[in-house]
Amino acid sequence: MENTTIAIAVSGIAFLLSVIWGDPFIRLLKHWKVGKIIRIDDLPSSHREKMHTPTMGGFMFLLPITLLTLILNAVTLFGSRVFGMSILVPLGCMWGFAIIGAIDDWEGIRGPRRGLGMSGKVKLILQIIVALIIAYLLREVLHVPEIVWPVTGAYLTIGWPYILIAAFIIVAMANAVNFTDGIDGLAGMISLTAFGVYGIVAMTQGQVYLARFCFCVVGALGGFLWFNVKPAQLIMGDTGSQALGATLAVVSLMTGQWIWLPLIAIIPTAEMLSVVIQVLYFKATKGRRVFKKTPIHHHFEMIGWEENQIVMRFWLIELIGAMIGLSMTFIG
Repeated sequence: MENTTIAIAVSGIAFLLSVIWGDPFIRLLKHWKVGKIIRIDDLPSSHREKMHTPTMGGFMFLLPITLLTLILNAVTLFGSRVFGMSILVPLGCMWGFAIIGAIDDWEGIRGPRRGLGMSGKVKLILQIIVALIIAYLLREVLHVPEIVWPVTGAYLTIGWPYILIAAFIIVAMANAVNFTDGIDGLAGMISLTAFGVYGIVAMTQGQVYLARFCFCVVGALGGFLWFNVKPAQLIMGDTGSQALGATLAVVSLMTGQWIWLPLIAIIPTAEMLSVVIQVLYFKATKGRRVFKKTPIHHHFEMIGWEENQIVMRFWLIELIGAMIGLSMTFIG
């Protein structure tokens, strides 16, 4: 009961911190003219309204999460530590990918690739480097459970290939959440739900510090969504989406329940698969397409769905997938 109370308190504090400094942060972004440049192409005309909306909004939740994690990691609350040192690994991952995303966002605003951002190849190389470092720390320093096998619930050891598998999962989910970030409120709501589920998983497995970290992210994202729902006052950008995706992957790896990540994060997984399917089919058929446009939320925009419809329906699918994934972690 005490652990649950502290987790809720941490989440509430993170929410308040994000909301309180939201307006000053948005004014700061506007002052610096950090506005998103959107390549409209054949997107619906509604996306023209998003042009020059302040981006790099991921810092709105990154800073409260970091502040709370560092402060609560160094103090004692009623005789019980609120965070453990192991939380510094997902926090480090969060900032590693946030920096990559911030460079990408800045390049898209002010750099020579204005409107495009960082080269895809350079971005991928940087992501792989950071992911390999984090994967090594997970296995060799934290000694996390490498995989919890379904049905039996047994903790299995994969060996050195675990580092490659973990790095792949981190990079894949970083890009999956990045693909999801294209409609007001979508990536934030999906990520909030997935982190909440893994917070419950961590709590039931006795990983109290990890659970509190997850609920800290949930609270901070709630504060961010206060300003990000349609019409969004700011966009999280790659700064936030890459950081959230990579950190979600690390959290799943720390619980050992990463085999259910594609289900618990079913919408980011679907968004990423839609892009892969579209590219492969386009190349194989020399120009034909499966979807009108990818990531897949743009396909539904193209067939007439309103943004709020897409966000709500995608979130309902995410919630169902996350609930099923959560229930599967209890089997064994």
